[in-house]
Amino acid sequence: MLAAKTLVKPSPSFSFPSSNSKSPKIPKHSKSPTIAFPPSPNSHHHPLRRTKPIAATLSKSVQQQQQQHAADSAATTPGQLRVDILSESLPFIQKFRGKTIVVKYGGAAMKSESLQASVVNDLVLLSCVGLRPVLVHGGGPEINLWLKRLNIEVSFHDGLRVTDAKTMEIVSMVLAGKVNKNLVSLINQAGVKAIGLCGTDGRVVTARPAANAAKLGFVGEVARVDPTILWSIVNDGHIPVIASVAADEFGQQYNINADTVAGELAAALGAEKLILLTDVAGILRDRDDPSSLVKEVNIKGVKKMMEEGKIGGGMIPKVNCCVRSLSQGVRTASIIDGRVPHSLLLEIMTDEGAGTMITG
Repeated sequence: MLAAKTLVKPSPSFSFPSSNSKSPKIPKHSKSPTIAFPPSPNSHHHPLRRTKPIAATLSKSVQQQQQQHAADSAATTPGQLRVDILSESLPFIQKFRGKTIVVKYGGAAMKSESLQASVVNDLVLLSCVGLRPVLVHGGGPEINLWLKRLNIEVSFHDGLRVTDAKTMEIVSMVLAGKVNKNLVSLINQAGVKAIGLCGTDGRVVTARPAANAAKLGFVGEVARVDPTILWSIVNDGHIPVIASVAADEFGQQYNINADTVAGELAAALGAEKLILLTDVAGILRDRDDPSSLVKEVNIKGVKKMMEEGKIGGGMIPKVNCCVRSLSQGVRTASIIDGRVPHSLLLEIMTDEGAGTMITG
């Protein structure tokens, strides 16, 4: 048997240059190669210049944003708008939830059925989201109507109704009867239970004769407030509706200014806020300039305005009412425009408000 021969090929030899060997020379070009870019037709030999002015570019960008905003607005459904509004009102609901709000209702808001419905709906909504509204009302226009029907003379002295025995009888019938029960019925129909009262009921308000009773007749002032019966009503989730008529300790009925009753009740209830609905925008720096509305002022500031004569006429007793309630613990008092639909919600649920807010 022949042994297999192993064929061994010689390994290739690799030669590494020594450290002393010279690197091969690379031929050098005489000049670096250049690459030519054709100039832009509008460049005027400045290839990096914008082909359009910056202003034109920004204008186009703004236009595109406006078009997009319009498209988004068109795509927004009524349901989405309602949800947005509810979402924005959340901080205000949290702030006032469980707090008592006393509202004096009168003026133009009582004359217009649409404004009356607006006030009622606002009260019901506030109650439904956890606030505790208390409504105090007057009823001057309705009183005047019935006095004329019965051929009883209508007379005023220093802005207050002169109230003889016959007039007082009509005032009591209209305020504690017709006006009060109509408001109670409207609130009930809107979905919240309302309880109609006047100051005499449960001795919520005890009256005394006004200082100038000799000229005014049965016009009274608030001598004392007992909110006990009101607590049971608001704690049950109902809305008290209170007419500004009250009796003295001997049972004699008096006609009392509704602003005054609202202010004293707000103090007795420890209300978070007192709101007076009026026929003006609020307190103006210039009584002849409707655009000079004072959005917010403290007690010191509003007293200074009265001293300077910037506040006069029927606004003085309203401001005094607010100042007195604030001095007794009410946190804020607002004089708002009752001619504006849903002014109550605007005042409570927005930063802008609907009139003038007075703080302590």
